[in-house]
Amino acid sequence: MAKKVLLAGESWSATMMEVKGFNSFFSSKYETGLGWIDRAIEKAGYELTYLPNHEAAEKFPFTLEELQEYDCIILSDIGADTLLIPPQTFVASKKMPNRCNLLKEYVLQGGALFMVGGYMTFSGIGGQGKWCHCAVQDVLPVQLFPYDDRMEHCEGVTPEVKCPSHPVLEGIQGEWPAVLGYNKSVLKPEAECVVEICQDPFIAFAEYGKGKSGILSTDCAPHWAPPEFCNWDCYDVLFKNILDYLTK
Repeated sequence: MAKKVLLAGESWSATMMEVKGFNSFFSSKYETGLGWIDRAIEKAGYELTYLPNHEAAEKFPFTLEELQEYDCIILSDIGADTLLIPPQTFVASKKMPNRCNLLKEYVLQGGALFMVGGYMTFSGIGGQGKWCHCAVQDVLPVQLFPYDDRMEHCEGVTPEVKCPSHPVLEGIQGEWPAVLGYNKSVLKPEAECVVEICQDPFIAFAEYGKGKSGILSTDCAPHWAPPEFCNWDCYDVLFKNILDYLTK
């Protein structure tokens, strides 16, 4: 039976106003960052469940038992508020389970958690990610900053391998493609940094209780991950290795 992965986030909607002389009008669009990470997960033989941001608010598991149906949970470009403020609480002031607390317990009891960087993970743009202020911080391999942690590099910066013998790097050789930005963080004493970027953690792992967690401090899709990274020959291999390592 294939192992199960829950991917939450990687979606957004945008509203645009166009002004043409005296007249103006609005248009909107919905987009996702799918096309790369989902392909890699499924190619690796895992069963993927995808919850875009607008669905995660209501459909992300509210019980530990539901979380434990998955071998790995991936948070990608989704803010902590999406889990901390379910519709029932925001609209009707109803008490609901704290899903960030449940994610911590999920890891401690043997689950695998992986956070991918972006404008709404780590701390993100304007500090709106807010993951440093909830229980998930306790089971991440890096210490997050309580403010905007984005490191924008339009010139491109190249990751540097620190532990070439690590199983996550099996089959990956040569120079890595540059990325255009990442979330800055500090490696915890108990964690292992496998790949660095600008002397900051790029890929890191740690064990907590019976489970494991990991981070990739850049995006898995544009804009931080340019075509050279997303279409890299080793992109699929990297994510397969990460999932295999976390769920072993």
